[in-house]
Amino acid sequence: MAEKQLHKIAGPEIWGGIECTINRVGDQFFDQLHFMNHYKRFSDLEQIAGLGIKKIRYPVLWEKHQPATDTQIDWSWTASRLQYLKDAGIDVIAGLVHHGSGPAFTNMLDPQFPGLLADYARKVAERFPHLRYFTPVNEPLTTARFSGLYGLWYPHKTSDKDFIQMLLNECKATVLAMQAIRTLIPDAKLVQTEDLGKIYSTPLLQYQADFENQRRWLSYDLLCGRVDAEHPLWAYLMSLGIAATEFQFFTENPCVPDIFGFNHYVTSERYLDENLDIYPAHAHGGNGKHRYADVEAVRVELEQETGIKVLLKEAWERYGRPIAVTEVHLHCHREEQLRWFKYMWEACCELSIEGVNLQGVTAWAMLGSVGWNKLLTKPRGMYEPGVFDLRGGSPRPTALAAYIKSITSQQEEHHLAQEKGWWQRSTRFFNHTPVLSLQGENLTRKDSRPLMIIGRNGTLGKSFANACYLRSIPFILLGRQDCDITDMASVLKAFEIHKPWAVVNAAGYVRVDEAENDALRCYHANCAGAVNLATICREQGIGFMTFSSDLVFDGNKNKPYVESDVVNPLNVYGRTKAACEQAIQEVYPQALVIRTSAFFGPDDTENFVHYVIDSLSRQTQITVAEDVKVSPTYVPDLVNVSLDLLIDQEQGIRHLANKGAVTWAELAMETARMFRLNPMFINAQPAAAMNMEAARPRYSVLGSEKGILMPTLDDALRRFSQERKQQVQLRSIV
Repeated sequence: MAEKQLHKIAGPEIWGGIECTINRVGDQFFDQLHFMNHYKRFSDLEQIAGLGIKKIRYPVLWEKHQPATDTQIDWSWTASRLQYLKDAGIDVIAGLVHHGSGPAFTNMLDPQFPGLLADYARKVAERFPHLRYFTPVNEPLTTARFSGLYGLWYPHKTSDKDFIQMLLNECKATVLAMQAIRTLIPDAKLVQTEDLGKIYSTPLLQYQADFENQRRWLSYDLLCGRVDAEHPLWAYLMSLGIAATEFQFFTENPCVPDIFGFNHYVTSERYLDENLDIYPAHAHGGNGKHRYADVEAVRVELEQETGIKVLLKEAWERYGRPIAVTEVHLHCHREEQLRWFKYMWEACCELSIEGVNLQGVTAWAMLGSVGWNKLLTKPRGMYEPGVFDLRGGSPRPTALAAYIKSITSQQEEHHLAQEKGWWQRSTRFFNHTPVLSLQGENLTRKDSRPLMIIGRNGTLGKSFANACYLRSIPFILLGRQDCDITDMASVLKAFEIHKPWAVVNAAGYVRVDEAENDALRCYHANCAGAVNLATICREQGIGFMTFSSDLVFDGNKNKPYVESDVVNPLNVYGRTKAACEQAIQEVYPQALVIRTSAFFGPDDTENFVHYVIDSLSRQTQITVAEDVKVSPTYVPDLVNVSLDLLIDQEQGIRHLANKGAVTWAELAMETARMFRLNPMFINAQPAAAMNMEAARPRYSVLGSEKGILMPTLDDALRRFSQERKQQVQLRSIV
């Protein structure tokens, strides 16, 4: 079936979900909703309701409502949210425990855990009798693995016996909780979630793959009363010393899920290989019998058919009950998030056509998530945007929000979703040779509208081209001979030939000191040309992004400049950029203007950091300002974040610079330290003593009132160092 037809068929419903984990590490509880400030914002639900979803996985969490045994539960916050969702016509799938071990007075190894959760579930049903869908325990097998096998979460055990005992308690708690709920809500339905993956392997390790592929079903098999002496894992389970009567409970009290909820990620399918040298060291492990690498199956060329359709078919054939995909999320660039959701959605639509009873596909992490890069084991983890981005303090709809809305309203999907995702491209394989640099190579499919990038000969333009290539975004990179932005006729011709969906203006006059005696030329390149582009983009209704500078400020502030601060440039270059900002906002208010500062990057030999490395390597003295403070910007970060914002159709002025503030002298010293160069050749001087033609602000650090989207400067410098070293190694090989 054609893609457009699949996009518009009456397939599964679109559901939503909020990452709401409250897990415990030692005596510390990690609460996702607290990290994301969801407890203080009602607007989150208003934004989510506008997407047209039919159901939402929403927390009514035990740890939050009953942290101690004698807690008098205050339902007011939850009641207001559930009432809003009810009035909005959205069914709630109430989650009671989400990757947790329960409140501090119990844990998953506590024999009382099942009964205690059942008591809480009864209280929930009493208070909210309108609820019909429940997930008493989210992903019990996954949670038991993290807490009982790997020791990452409380109660931090590392044995098969503890792992299985935790799983038994979680599943028994689910049975008892549903029994308690159904005494008050007879038609209550169990939506049981679990990670849906699969293990592939070399022939030597097939035995391990077979074991894990049987183990992945244990949560469901227990609830369905299928774990008895005939079960393939019975011998393993009995070898752990757990009484058979504990399994008998489930055969006598089956609690078959009304909806089998499967959470699937691009990393859910794994490959085991004893040939360790092929894979990175962090993937090496074993089972006591063999040493092997455990890697994402998507990064290995396999003969077997893989992917979500294969896995859902296996689940359907095994259980024959209604299915939902209860988590769809990818932490990646924006267009890849679109492609991942499309990949999952279309697979489910195809299965529905084939007769699989697929109820819904869930856009997970609606508000993003925090700390999963550290597996929720440490505070201050990375924030991953979801359907909405919270980094500005309130939910900002991303392109994924518009894409989901296009499905629920049967509109045309985003054109970038039509490209293959990274998990479908040959670049994903471990044996793929990285590209050093495209040097502005144009790669555009004939049937795709490209992103038109202006600035073929500049650092920024080339970096955008390289990023688009790596992200599979069709593009065309133009130089002045292809499109003279100061000549409207030349601009119109370029638009007519290439028919772009958006334009990135990465061209401009960049020589700050020379601009003092070349003002007219600087103005035409930095302002008039950008206005020409913006004018045509407005007339054609397409996106436009251009770049400004921290030099629009005068430096009289002693804390980072934000977007609404008044501009007051000190030099010609800054005045042309300020004039451009004002003109663009008047000509095309929907345009995106990025203010940034002090570029450095691995592919640019003109930037300050490269200058320091080159000079100190040759033991040449350099003079640098010790009293001018800036926020250096790693070009790959700038380009990737800018592309995300453009795809999100963001508008107005945004500040993008790596979080941090240093003087030029401090940056030079840090560069010397990182590359083990002698700092004695660094001559730090006041800016006034350097006789620069153009005045500079003493302080031009960029912050943001719209959200900090860039990594820290320390992190960027570390990655820059790694990139340079890798490039040197690759060039020596090539």
